[in-house]
Amino acid sequence: MSHPALSPPPLTRTALTLAPRSAYLVLAALVVAALAWFLVEGVLGLAVLAVAGTLAALAGLINWLTLRHGASHGALQEQIAAFIEHDASPSFTTDPEGEIGTQNRAALQRFGSRGGQTLTRALAEVFASPAAVLHRLQNRAEALGSAREDLVTRRGHVRLSVHRIGEAGFLWRLEDMAERAVGGRGAETISLPMLTVSRTGTILFMNEATRRLIGERVKTLDRIFSDLPLRPGEEHAIAGAEGPLRALVAVIESAGGRREVYLLPSAAGAPADSGDPTAFETLPVALLRLTGVGELREANRAARALMGAVAPGMRLSDLLEGLGRPVNDWIADALAGRANQRPEVLRLRGAEKDSYLQVTLTRVVEEGRPALVAVLSDATQLKTLEAQFVQSQKMQAIGQLAGGVAHDFNNLLTAISGHCDLLLLRHDKGDPDYADLVQINQNANRAASLVGQLLAFSRKQTLKPQIIDLRDTLSDLTHLLNRLLGEKVRLTVAHDPALKPIRADKRQLEQVVMNLVVNARDAMPAGGEVRIETEMQTIRDTLTRDRASVAPGSYVVVRVTDSGIGIPADKLPKIFEPFFTTKRQGEGTGLGLSTAYGIVKQTGGYIFCDSIEGQGTTFTLYFPADDRVEPAAEPAVQPPRRVTRTGEGVVLLVEDEAPVRAFASRALRLRGYTVIEAENAEEALRTLEDRSLAIDVFVTDVIMPGMDGPSWVREALKERPNTRVVFVSGYSEESLTETRERIPNSVFLPKPFSLSELTATVQGQIH
Repeated sequence: MSHPALSPPPLTRTALTLAPRSAYLVLAALVVAALAWFLVEGVLGLAVLAVAGTLAALAGLINWLTLRHGASHGALQEQIAAFIEHDASPSFTTDPEGEIGTQNRAALQRFGSRGGQTLTRALAEVFASPAAVLHRLQNRAEALGSAREDLVTRRGHVRLSVHRIGEAGFLWRLEDMAERAVGGRGAETISLPMLTVSRTGTILFMNEATRRLIGERVKTLDRIFSDLPLRPGEEHAIAGAEGPLRALVAVIESAGGRREVYLLPSAAGAPADSGDPTAFETLPVALLRLTGVGELREANRAARALMGAVAPGMRLSDLLEGLGRPVNDWIADALAGRANQRPEVLRLRGAEKDSYLQVTLTRVVEEGRPALVAVLSDATQLKTLEAQFVQSQKMQAIGQLAGGVAHDFNNLLTAISGHCDLLLLRHDKGDPDYADLVQINQNANRAASLVGQLLAFSRKQTLKPQIIDLRDTLSDLTHLLNRLLGEKVRLTVAHDPALKPIRADKRQLEQVVMNLVVNARDAMPAGGEVRIETEMQTIRDTLTRDRASVAPGSYVVVRVTDSGIGIPADKLPKIFEPFFTTKRQGEGTGLGLSTAYGIVKQTGGYIFCDSIEGQGTTFTLYFPADDRVEPAAEPAVQPPRRVTRTGEGVVLLVEDEAPVRAFASRALRLRGYTVIEAENAEEALRTLEDRSLAIDVFVTDVIMPGMDGPSWVREALKERPNTRVVFVSGYSEESLTETRERIPNSVFLPKPFSLSELTATVQGQIH
């Protein structure tokens, strides 16, 4: 047991003070015995000796009883000390003079060792002039056995209780109380009318102020309000005991679907003021009183907790900033009745981080002059969720736009590069037009690369994920990265020895790393160091940052850090948007980071950026760790193929874009294939009605007006099950994955494709 016995327990000390009194009886017995022996003889002497013996026996009995009594009370003190040792509230034992005997652990932690001091001195740290309170409580405990009293201190409410122990000791306990529970007994002490309502509208509690206002205890809201449902921040008609009244209603949601309803003074009428000046201050609804020109008259405690330090005379427009509309214009409309009780979300000025308040203004009349009452609530979380939703919608819209643009551009680029390939077949290198055709072909390929980056951002590119070890991938990439960085920039790579594998597209992951390293190089024109680090990290609680939430789990973390010029704080939220760049005209497309963002997201990972202007930038990538072993691919069972020579075979070409169809048809015919063209799926099915027509390969676009490619192919394969299929599309293969798994002997060829890619794919299907 660790409780301290700082001084003898008070009851033990009392017993010890009684012991010397028995010694006086012993001394008296000795004196009487001496008189009997030396001065008194005969029978009288024997009587005196008997008296002396009686006194001695009485002294011994008193001494024994006193010591036994003290020992029992000492044991009681030990039991009490052990009982209160682990109590969370500070506890003391004292004697009748108030001197502290023992303290429990909580009292030692809060007040320190107080051995030999009085309880009055110790509690002077909690509230002023404790002597009167302690004297009053001790007197009541002596009469009744126990007493308690609730006190208001600078730190809040405390409850001081005392219990009498034994005949001359007291046990004191100091309990910190939470804020008085509104809707319970604490609500009886406020003069503001208040009631608690269930989810179904049943009144569970009415305080005294409400009962005086209504005149009776009622059970349902419709007995009080004639214009239900309740609208927080608006005036409602009230059936008062002395006639109809109007009051401003404030509602606070509580546990279990309950609501706490407060009735505030309004312009048309209000409950009579009880004269309690603390009602406005202690109300758990954030309120401001404003003058007709928008100057602050008073802010209660809840409002100050939301807004920080405010002082009377400050203008509301200096405290809050309107989002798209000046605060003064809104105040003028509220005073004129045009914006009365209409909530607005405003930003708090001067806050360290963005804080938003929802404010409802209500026009009132005070002393014959128009004024305003503002009801405040914290809207920061609401605005954060709104910003996340807007960002998500924006990125989704950009992704859809990028995907749509990519599809249309892929069709155009297929026609351009395809016909360019056809022209190149008729011109050799010595031809004057050959160089121009090569330029057209190269620029078409560059355009196709940009379209591919758009597809990466919109997460609609074709990925081929596999289990990879980042240490091996980065090791293979180091030589190329050093060439990209040049001589001025040094590359450092550090790995976690316990790194787990991840599942990703190796080629696309290399593209992400190269994009980040090139950006780091460009941020250090005078040279520096780029550091790539990998580590394992286990996230036990959801990690939330940059409007993204990383779920708990095991992650492989990659950091790419540079010591360059950094990114300005105002531009940091935009860096992953397509075509956003801080580089000069011609130095970049603005698609590098957006491509990295799309690839990482499509892989199931997360990418974050931390940057300090002038000090450098760190990109942090999270990839889910994958402990699975990639199974060996089983060789697919190939159906028998018709043996043909190169260029032999019949192809049914279905493409709704005429330029693409014209190029593909000419390219296949140049390689010796027989081509049957169809503009859409319906025409293709009509062509196949001729059972004598032998078709080796279907080459079809995926997305077409009317019936799409997979739909008509499934229909055609019912009669021609062994026919092979080549799907082509300007969208990614991902849009076809689930469908293609149900269509045997099919492959995918993305647009734009060249003449050689098309003919090689068809030849691969036939042979």
